[in-house]
Amino acid sequence: MLVDSHCHINFPEFSENLDSVLGAMKENGVVAALCVGVNLEDFPGIVKIAEAHPEVYASVGVHPDYEVAEPSVEAILNLAHHPRVIAIGETGLDYFRLEGDLEWQRERFRNHIRAAKETGKPIIVHTREAAADTLRIMREEGAAEVGGIMHCFTEIWEVAQAAMEMNFYISFSGIVTFKKALELKEVAKRVPLDRMLVETDSPYLAPVPYRGKTNQPAYVKHVAEEIALLKATSFEEVALATTQNFSRLFGLEIRT
Repeated sequence: MLVDSHCHINFPEFSENLDSVLGAMKENGVVAALCVGVNLEDFPGIVKIAEAHPEVYASVGVHPDYEVAEPSVEAILNLAHHPRVIAIGETGLDYFRLEGDLEWQRERFRNHIRAAKETGKPIIVHTREAAADTLRIMREEGAAEVGGIMHCFTEIWEVAQAAMEMNFYISFSGIVTFKKALELKEVAKRVPLDRMLVETDSPYLAPVPYRGKTNQPAYVKHVAEEIALLKATSFEEVALATTQNFSRLFGLEIRT
């Protein structure tokens, strides 16, 4: 059994075929998925899916790429108390897509961490070309109090190590299956199984052999298979460990 720790099945790509996507999850042994918020406007759609499908959980947050009015701690808290919401985010820093004065991004990240600490719910962190500032703000705001996930991890080992020291899990996406992702594969070899999660980030980043196509939660098994190869262990061990890690992080009872 597997869990997709990060997907966006509320996106338009799935509006016409959500039932088949959820059916494919079941057929491929994916017993749960976390549908992650990227803005507050679309949050009701995420909750609607999570309320209708017990295998789907929700998070609330505003992605660092969205140049919108800053969500206050109170605004995040008002939505985070919904019983299907298990996480805050995705949040973090992204210096790849945006330029200029990005202090608003850093303040947004701080607000999410503060909301997470008030709710006691883990944080889903996105970081791209901003690892130093990401880790610095996590330390300054006491993110270790709630822990969380370094989502779609693509950084070096030292970043993974620093995040794990703050009670964060390292989540690998389809990128780890890409032939040229040699440095990331080495990081995956070093991250202990008890600190690891797997994800799709669907509809993006489909793993080999579906690279370039629309990703979906069922494909998370290919990420787990690659991890098993890299760590010279069985697929079953990776599936069990990552499912137990997800359950432990979010205080859920997911049968393995």
